[in-house]
Amino acid sequence: MRVVQKEFRVGTHSRSEMIDITAQVQSIVRDSGIASGQVVVFCPHTTAAITINENADPAVPHDILLTLNELLPHDRSGYRHSEGNSDAHCASSLVGASEQVLLYNGRLTLGTWQGIFFCEFDGPRNRKVVVQVCGE
Repeated sequence: MRVVQKEFRVGTHSRSEMIDITAQVQSIVRDSGIASGQVVVFCPHTTAAITINENADPAVPHDILLTLNELLPHDRSGYRHSEGNSDAHCASSLVGASEQVLLYNGRLTLGTWQGIFFCEFDGPRNRKVVVQVCGE
């Protein structure tokens, strides 16, 4: 089994934003030369996340962010974290820091409408995504 790990940067422009990173991840898979195995996409930030969801209709990421912002308002009373971004920490924990995707014939095994998203909850910022490809 081989393991290849690469990283890339994502620049965000809004406080809350979902950016489709499927093409960047697939490019790393292609360059790895690994045809079968698994890919882990990891976000090493406590106020951002990685998720898989529909990437065909831009209304879907909008609706996800709308729901998270309603569930976790930025100005909620009672937050104790002094940096003023407690909602972003909570959203990151709910969505999760990583996703695992199966790899077959050198391609990510995603559904027809699925894409991999970097989720920003405390932007704008310059972020890092780590991709590890394992297999043969």
